[in-house]
Amino acid sequence: MKYNHDPKLVEQIAHHYREIIKLLGEDPEREGLLNTPTRAAKALLDNTHGYHDDARAIASSAVFEHPGSNIVVVDGLEFYSLCEHHILPFFGTAAVGYVPDGKIIGLSKLARVVDTYARRLQVQERLTAEVCHAVADSMPNKGVIVVVKAQHLCMKMRGVEKQSSSTTTMHYTGCFERQEYREEFFRLLEQRTV
Repeated sequence: MKYNHDPKLVEQIAHHYREIIKLLGEDPEREGLLNTPTRAAKALLDNTHGYHDDARAIASSAVFEHPGSNIVVVDGLEFYSLCEHHILPFFGTAAVGYVPDGKIIGLSKLARVVDTYARRLQVQERLTAEVCHAVADSMPNKGVIVVVKAQHLCMKMRGVEKQSSSTTTMHYTGCFERQEYREEFFRLLEQRTV
């Protein structure tokens, strides 16, 4: 997705990238690096655009009447985020489930809620909880569950350098406090077709 960035803000961030490049011992005027500060500034703004979006407003914008009360699951919602500790990427997928209580939410809005919170300096645990509460607060429901599985480059390319590591987090409300609802959610995830 292409975003329109304030040119003044892009230049302010690019200035700092130029200084960082110098501190690393490189020449920001070298041909290969000449436009890097501006490109990096725009990339950072793209990757943190979630600060300008209201996830609850997004979710609330597509809520519809529905008399059913069976679980709804949307799986495979890929996301990209930046670890707030190292500003390195982490990425993966989210699965969102909920039990309607007279209303349902537009499926694409669940993806947008995930993206809104992912596109901030973030930790996976908070991302999972924020998505769960935004969905739960946006419509009548009997419970919401969110499971996020991600790979963190701060674990893979620095520090402990564990290449096969991944992290799974879960947050839930309402009826998902009961084990049988969580088990149904996970059964549905296992039954998905590829």
